[in-house]
Amino acid sequence: MDAGQGLSTSEVQSIREALAAGRKPRVVFTASAGQIAGQVGQVIELTDPEVSDEFVVVRFGRDELPFSPADLAVAPKGVTRRVVEPKPEPEAQESPTVAAPEFVLDTPRVPAQRQEEPKVEQTEKPPARRAVKAVKPKGPAGLTVTLAYADGEWTVAAQQGSKALAKPYVVKPAEALKMVGLVDVPGVQEAVEQILGTERAEAEQQAEKLRAELAEIEARLAELREAR
Repeated sequence: MDAGQGLSTSEVQSIREALAAGRKPRVVFTASAGQIAGQVGQVIELTDPEVSDEFVVVRFGRDELPFSPADLAVAPKGVTRRVVEPKPEPEAQESPTVAAPEFVLDTPRVPAQRQEEPKVEQTEKPPARRAVKAVKPKGPAGLTVTLAYADGEWTVAAQQGSKALAKPYVVKPAEALKMVGLVDVPGVQEAVEQILGTERAEAEQQAEKLRAELAEIEARLAELREAR
């Protein structure tokens, strides 16, 4: 059975709603899940997708393991039981091969080859455990550092996942220019330099105006001193 190409965003939302209603939706493992592809499990929990891509916790037999949406597909109605049943069939086929001693008496070399077949089947089980080891490491949440300009001030803020590490605080224009210089993106540094140039021109105009006003005040003060 073709297990599909993974869960879509809408299917993940439907599963989330079903879990909230107390149900445990059935899913089929896709080819990307490895040895258990085509088997059926039950979704019992959805963890935080921002913490790990493997946030869909599925109960499969006695195990409860996290998988990514790409490893799963919605189980079609009426097919779930057929997917689960193939498990005992290989075990039923093993017993006839072992329980055929009539040929073993005639050809003693053949049983050694037939006895090796169950060993090969047993070595096929570890890949499921290897999948568990690959699921264990979970990377930290993403870190975002934001440099912003508004109302004539430059601010820097830091956030990891949904947690704010540093609230926006004011930095000097020179420091903002140094930070932008570390980002090798065309147009970004030019935009910052343009903003700083506009602020510099406005500050120079204001300084010239204040110098002119100061000169007038000093001239007036000189006249008052001479009138003594």
